Amino acid sequence: MPFIVTAARAGIRLAPVVLLAACVPAVPPVAVKAPTPPPIARPTLVAPPIDATSAAPRPRRSDEPPAALLNAVQALGAGFQGQVAISVRDIDRGWMVAWNGDRPHPQQSVSKLWVAIAVFDAIDHQRLSLATPVTVTRADLTVFHQPIRPLIGPNGYRTTVGALLECALTRSDNTCNDVLLWKVGGPAAIRRMLKEKGIDGVGFGPGERELQAKTAGLVWRKEWAGGWGFLQARAAMPAAERRKALDRYLAAPYDGATANGVTLGLSLLAQNRLLDRASTDRLFRIMLASKTGPLRLKSGLQPGWKMAHKTGTGQELGNLATGYNDVGLLTAPDGHRYAVAVMIASTRQPIPVRMRLMGDVTRAVIRTAE
Repeated sequence: MPFIVTAARAGIRLAPVVLLAACVPAVPPVAVKAPTPPPIARPTLVAPPIDATSAAPRPRRSDEPPAALLNAVQALGAGFQGQVAISVRDIDRGWMVAWNGDRPHPQQSVSKLWVAIAVFDAIDHQRLSLATPVTVTRADLTVFHQPIRPLIGPNGYRTTVGALLECALTRSDNTCNDVLLWKVGGPAAIRRMLKEKGIDGVGFGPGERELQAKTAGLVWRKEWAGGWGFLQARAAMPAAERRKALDRYLAAPYDGATANGVTLGLSLLAQNRLLDRASTDRLFRIMLASKTGPLRLKSGLQPGWKMAHKTGTGQELGNLATGYNDVGLLTAPDGHRYAVAVMIASTRQPIPVRMRLMGDVTRAVIRTAE
């Protein structure tokens, strides 16, 4: 069984940190009551299991989680004003350090990663190919960020599975992702894939349109395709109703995943245990080219280090931001790999503070690895 060490048991002195944060409203600010704060989280430090029946020596110190990283994760998690989860997993040695890592948090567009894995799995089994033609129509439009929208004319827009993947992952296009989602069988197929591949701790929501409508306390209507009708209906809602709906979502996210579950999925992917090697390599190359969130986890990179990542950003109400995330594969100059997830369920901190937190997690991993 893996052993778990808290900061107190490890005898680690916690260093103070300076932190910051942010938000992005789509409606005029309103007075909002903050959700009930979660129980105080405690960091965990998990090492690879040891076979007690063998005479094998204690693992080398390099195979154990660094005490300095536990110190840093403890300080960053405890010092941030909001509900945050942090998970760092050494893919090549097997240890993990986490803060609040087992509590489900909203994923938002982080869930596009699981859709991409399902698409590549279908490609590996020759049910699809990157060149498979797809026609995207105006009825396929969703809400919020949709760079593909101006390309869709009265007769639709002809493209390919590969082009949709690139747009969904590098530009976080909601419509491209939802078209791919239904191409591989919808939310039920993603949930089945997650279970079959052993990605514990990760759920999947009902698709972009229904997720965002339910989060706002609405029921999706097909005439809202494109998003303007949804935004108007949301703006017309009483603030108290929206607050109740958002509180329900934060208490039990419809697209919830734990930070530890996300880093588990990234680790399995990096170990070629989810997809064929060629598909794994292609997926990570696409994630390396991501245009979103350059000042989140990637802001802490040092020369020679690389981050293949996927961001997520949820709805806001007044100055309360939800689902502000970044997860990814951090690779050292020597090829050593770490799965990293920072998931902010809710906060009133401004965007620079949130981005600084994420960059500080990356900096802490790099600092303890050197």
